[in-house]
Amino acid sequence: MAQVTFEEISASDFFYRNRDIAGFTNPSRAIFAAIRELVENSLDAAEGLKIPPDIYVRLSQEGEASKETHVYRLRVEDNGIGVPPRHIPSAFGQVLFGSKYKLKQQRGTFGLGGKMAILYGQITTHQPATIISSTGGMSKIYIYKLMIDIQRNRPIILDRKVVINKEHWQGTVVEFCLEGDYLRAMPKILEYFKQTAMVNPYANLTFVDPKGRLYRFSRVTRDMPDPPKETLPHPYGVDVELLQRLIQVTPYNNMLDFLKNHFHRVGEITARKFLEFANISPSKKPNKLSHQEIVRLMQMLKKFKEFLPPDAGCLSPLGEELLKAGIVKELNPDFVVVHQRKPSTYAGHPFIIEVGIAYGGEVPRKGSFVIYRFANRIPLLYDEASDVSVKVINSMNWRRYKVTPDMPIAIVVHVCSTKVPYKTVGKEFIADRPEVRREIANGLREVARQIRRFLTKREHVDRERKRLGVFSKYLPKIAQFSTRLAGMDKSPDVEKLLRSVKKFGTEGT
Repeated sequence: MAQVTFEEISASDFFYRNRDIAGFTNPSRAIFAAIRELVENSLDAAEGLKIPPDIYVRLSQEGEASKETHVYRLRVEDNGIGVPPRHIPSAFGQVLFGSKYKLKQQRGTFGLGGKMAILYGQITTHQPATIISSTGGMSKIYIYKLMIDIQRNRPIILDRKVVINKEHWQGTVVEFCLEGDYLRAMPKILEYFKQTAMVNPYANLTFVDPKGRLYRFSRVTRDMPDPPKETLPHPYGVDVELLQRLIQVTPYNNMLDFLKNHFHRVGEITARKFLEFANISPSKKPNKLSHQEIVRLMQMLKKFKEFLPPDAGCLSPLGEELLKAGIVKELNPDFVVVHQRKPSTYAGHPFIIEVGIAYGGEVPRKGSFVIYRFANRIPLLYDEASDVSVKVINSMNWRRYKVTPDMPIAIVVHVCSTKVPYKTVGKEFIADRPEVRREIANGLREVARQIRRFLTKREHVDRERKRLGVFSKYLPKIAQFSTRLAGMDKSPDVEKLLRSVKKFGTEGT
C-alpha cells in the first residue's frame, strides 16, 4: 500500500505551481499580464493622491529563449505616491502582501498581480528585480535588488542603496526580465494602452516597444474623479467568518455599539430596531456570543429589511464628462452619448454602471459592434463572450433603436464596485449577476434611445438633402422650358425657391 505524504506550501509556491489562474498562461499572455498589472498599480498609486498619472513603460529585448520566445526587460516608471522603504521588500517580494485589502473601489483585488509578474520573471529568467522608489519631498531614493524565496514566501534582498533625492522625485520604478512572445502579444498590448487611455483621459501613457517604436497617449484633461473612501461592511454582505473576526477585534462591550461602529450605515435607531427584531439584548457583550448565536446573528442580519442601502461614497466612478472625453479622444466619433446609472447593490456591495455609445468617426466597421468592457477603470480584453455586458448587448433588440451590427458603433460599459464580481483571478470577465445585468441593460436602453433620436434626425437630413438635390437639378431646366414655352426672354429666379425648399426641409432637425 502506497504511503500518502502531506505537506504545506507557501502562497508563492502555490502560484508558482498554478500561475495559469492569475493570467500567466503562456508567453504572449504573460507579457501582456505583466505590463497590465504594473501599469494598474502605477495608476492606483497616482490616483490615491489625485495626481494626474505619468506612466512610462519600456520593453526591450535582452536575448533569445527559444525559437518562439525571447527574454525581455520590462521597466515601468510612475509619478505615484511611492512606497515607504520599510515596505518595499515585502510589497514586491511577498505574495499576498499589499495595500489592496481595504473595502473600497480599487483596481487590484488580491495584492497579487505585480508580485506574480516578478515571480514569473524570476521563474523564466532566474534574474532579480530592481525596485526604485521615493515618497517625495525630503525623502531619499531607495534602490533594492531582490528575488522571491518561493518556498518561504519571503523577499531575498540582494542589494540595497540609498540615494539623496536632489530633485524631490516621487514615484516608483519596477524593472525585471521575463520570457515572453511580444510579436503575438503586441495587438493586445497596444489595444490595452488605447483602452486604458480611453477610461483614464487624465493620464499620460508612454510605451516603447522592443523595436524602439514609441506610442504616446496624451491626457486631454487634468480633472480627476475623487479617490474612493474606505468603507465598512454592509450587514447584507457579511458571513459568519467576518462576524467572528469583528467580534475578536472589537473594542466595544455591547451589541448596540458593535453594530453602530462595525457596519455601514447602521445608526443607533436602526441598530435598536434590528436588536429588537433579532431578540438580542443591546447590552449583551459581543465576545459572549456562542457559535450558534453568531450563525443566527448572520441569518437575522440578512432577513432584516430596514437597513439602508450602501452609500456610494466608497466608489469613484469616472463620471459622464470624463468618460465622454476619453471616448472622443480615442475614437473621434461623429456622435457620442454617455449615461451614468444611480448607485445599486448586489450582495451588500455597492456598484455603479456607466455606459456610452459612439457612432462613426474612427470607430471601425467590423460587421459587429465594437465592445469596450471596463471594471474599476481596467480594460477587459479576454473572454469577451463570457462577460455579462456582452450577454446583455447580444440579447437586446437593436433594430428597435435603428441600430444594426454593420454600422460603425462602439459600445462602452464600465462597472465600478468595491467588489467587482469577476469569475477568475485573472480579472478578464464579469459574472452574470442579476442586479448587475439589470443595471447594464437599463443604462444601454437609455443611451440607445438617444442614438435612435440621432439616427432619426440623420435619416431626415439625408432625405431632405436628396430632395433638395432633385430640386436643384431639375428646377433650372423646368424654368428654362417654361420661359421658352411662354415666349419670355428672361427665366424666373429659381434660387429663391430653392432657399425656401431648403429652409422648409431643415426645420425641426
